[in-house]
Amino acid sequence: MATPQRAALGGYYSGFPYLPFMIRFVLCCCLAALAAPVAGQPNAAALTSLFADWRRFEQPPLLHGAPDYSEAAFARRQPAFVQLRQRLQQIDTSGWPLSAQADWMLVWAEMNGYDFNQHILKPWQRDPAFYKVLWTERSDVPDHEGPTNHAVIELWQYQFPLVPARRSQLLQQLRIIPAFYQQAQQQLTGNARDLWVTGIRDISTQVTDLADMRQLPGVATDAELLQAIDAAIVASTHLQQWLQQQAPSKTGPSGIGKEHYTWYQQHVHLLPMTWEEEVQLLKRELGRAWAALQLEEQRNRHLPPLPEAASPADYARLADSAARMLIRFLDTAGMVTVAPYFDTALQQHLGSFVPKEKRHFFWITAHYDPKPLYSHFYHWFELARMDREPHPNPIRRGALLYNIFDNRNEGLATAVEEWWMQAGLYDQSPRSRELVYILIAQRAARGLGSLYAHANMMNMEEAGGIHSEYTPRGWMKTEPALRIFEQHLYLRQPGYGTSYITGKYLLENLMAEYGRQQAAKGQPFSMRQMMDALNSIGCIPVQLVGWELLQRRQWWLH
Repeated sequence: MATPQRAALGGYYSGFPYLPFMIRFVLCCCLAALAAPVAGQPNAAALTSLFADWRRFEQPPLLHGAPDYSEAAFARRQPAFVQLRQRLQQIDTSGWPLSAQADWMLVWAEMNGYDFNQHILKPWQRDPAFYKVLWTERSDVPDHEGPTNHAVIELWQYQFPLVPARRSQLLQQLRIIPAFYQQAQQQLTGNARDLWVTGIRDISTQVTDLADMRQLPGVATDAELLQAIDAAIVASTHLQQWLQQQAPSKTGPSGIGKEHYTWYQQHVHLLPMTWEEEVQLLKRELGRAWAALQLEEQRNRHLPPLPEAASPADYARLADSAARMLIRFLDTAGMVTVAPYFDTALQQHLGSFVPKEKRHFFWITAHYDPKPLYSHFYHWFELARMDREPHPNPIRRGALLYNIFDNRNEGLATAVEEWWMQAGLYDQSPRSRELVYILIAQRAARGLGSLYAHANMMNMEEAGGIHSEYTPRGWMKTEPALRIFEQHLYLRQPGYGTSYITGKYLLENLMAEYGRQQAAKGQPFSMRQMMDALNSIGCIPVQLVGWELLQRRQWWLH
């Protein structure tokens, strides 16, 4: 029997709940192929038009100038949402190339994400961090990590002092905050204790960030802008205090449960795995990383330890050398076609010296050798490409909603750390290989903890214990704020904490199948050719990347 939540979700969520995922997946494609074409429009144009209408619909209506997340607003919008889904199912995809069928699946997945958020995840009710408005830095993936409201202020996009048009825009955005936070106190009715308590940090940080805006060029002499900032500070402070007052009454679990987790991964993030299969994979990857690390340490036992940067000058030299070496290696070793903007993008994120007692996990590794972390910064190459060479397909041009890009973007950034190591990046620095396996172990440990938290087998603190205890060398015990940040994010966004490893796993399968396909044609494997193909396909789930690259739907190894 379906659970009340499952029955209530309706739409795709209630359809075929007990069929194996691939049968349901193919059935949905067949239903779309059998449906009547949209009258008067070519099918591809119909999908593009629907996508534009869908994205406009996804923006919520306004209440006193702020996004309206009330149940009444969702109820009023439901008939329009049903019509959009029906339009999608009516598009005839028969005869379409797999790349176009993948576009259809992307729209399908986004609509599933909206449906799931409305009925299960409900971040506007359960997750105080959802109401964070001010963002001072760009995310390293196509969109903000985790559920994000529609009133965000991307402060990093503003240049101070402000020109008149941008000043007016910022004023308008800031003035939304008081009304939005009055609504927040009405909508936040959930009982998810870990989400509630930890989310207070996000609002508290925003109070500080708003206050810091006073120091930006031109702000101190702008009375109107200062007034808007002060009102936003007062509203944020009141919300913070209200959250703290309510916190003792919050006693419920924060995870969504195994069944909902599996459905979400398969139907929204298009990951062909169950919760149980993810647990098995992350345990395997955690054990593999620890074993490989110990073998590396055994092999390197007669070598001197890696020196660590001990001063700002040390770090600057180390970072500059590592960045130049990485870009040169990618080019000369044939890893990927190096665009002119790769070096520019990396140079903006080299980091700076951090005193030893203040370093969190990632900067501990970077002070020994930044190349493993800079390899993960493939993220910034991808964002630079999105900025400078936007995808010609409007469905793939921007960020997919609901973090659907996670297994592709985080998976690839994690995968290249090891791929480039195995291809020879550290041949002159064998002890740096140890850092790569430490990074893999950390990501497997934190993802495993997040799985248990979503299954409500552990609370967030206990999940963080796995994260901490199974990261080698005790490097997750030095700075607890990072562990809290990561476990909180992964509890807010199902599947994000595991996407580094699950995406890497699928990409390794993709590489294997691509290599087999090339061998069958009598052609050698080319990393550059494969990576360039990944880049041209865009930031879409790895499963759909395989559709296009291999021209097969079910291509992964079992």
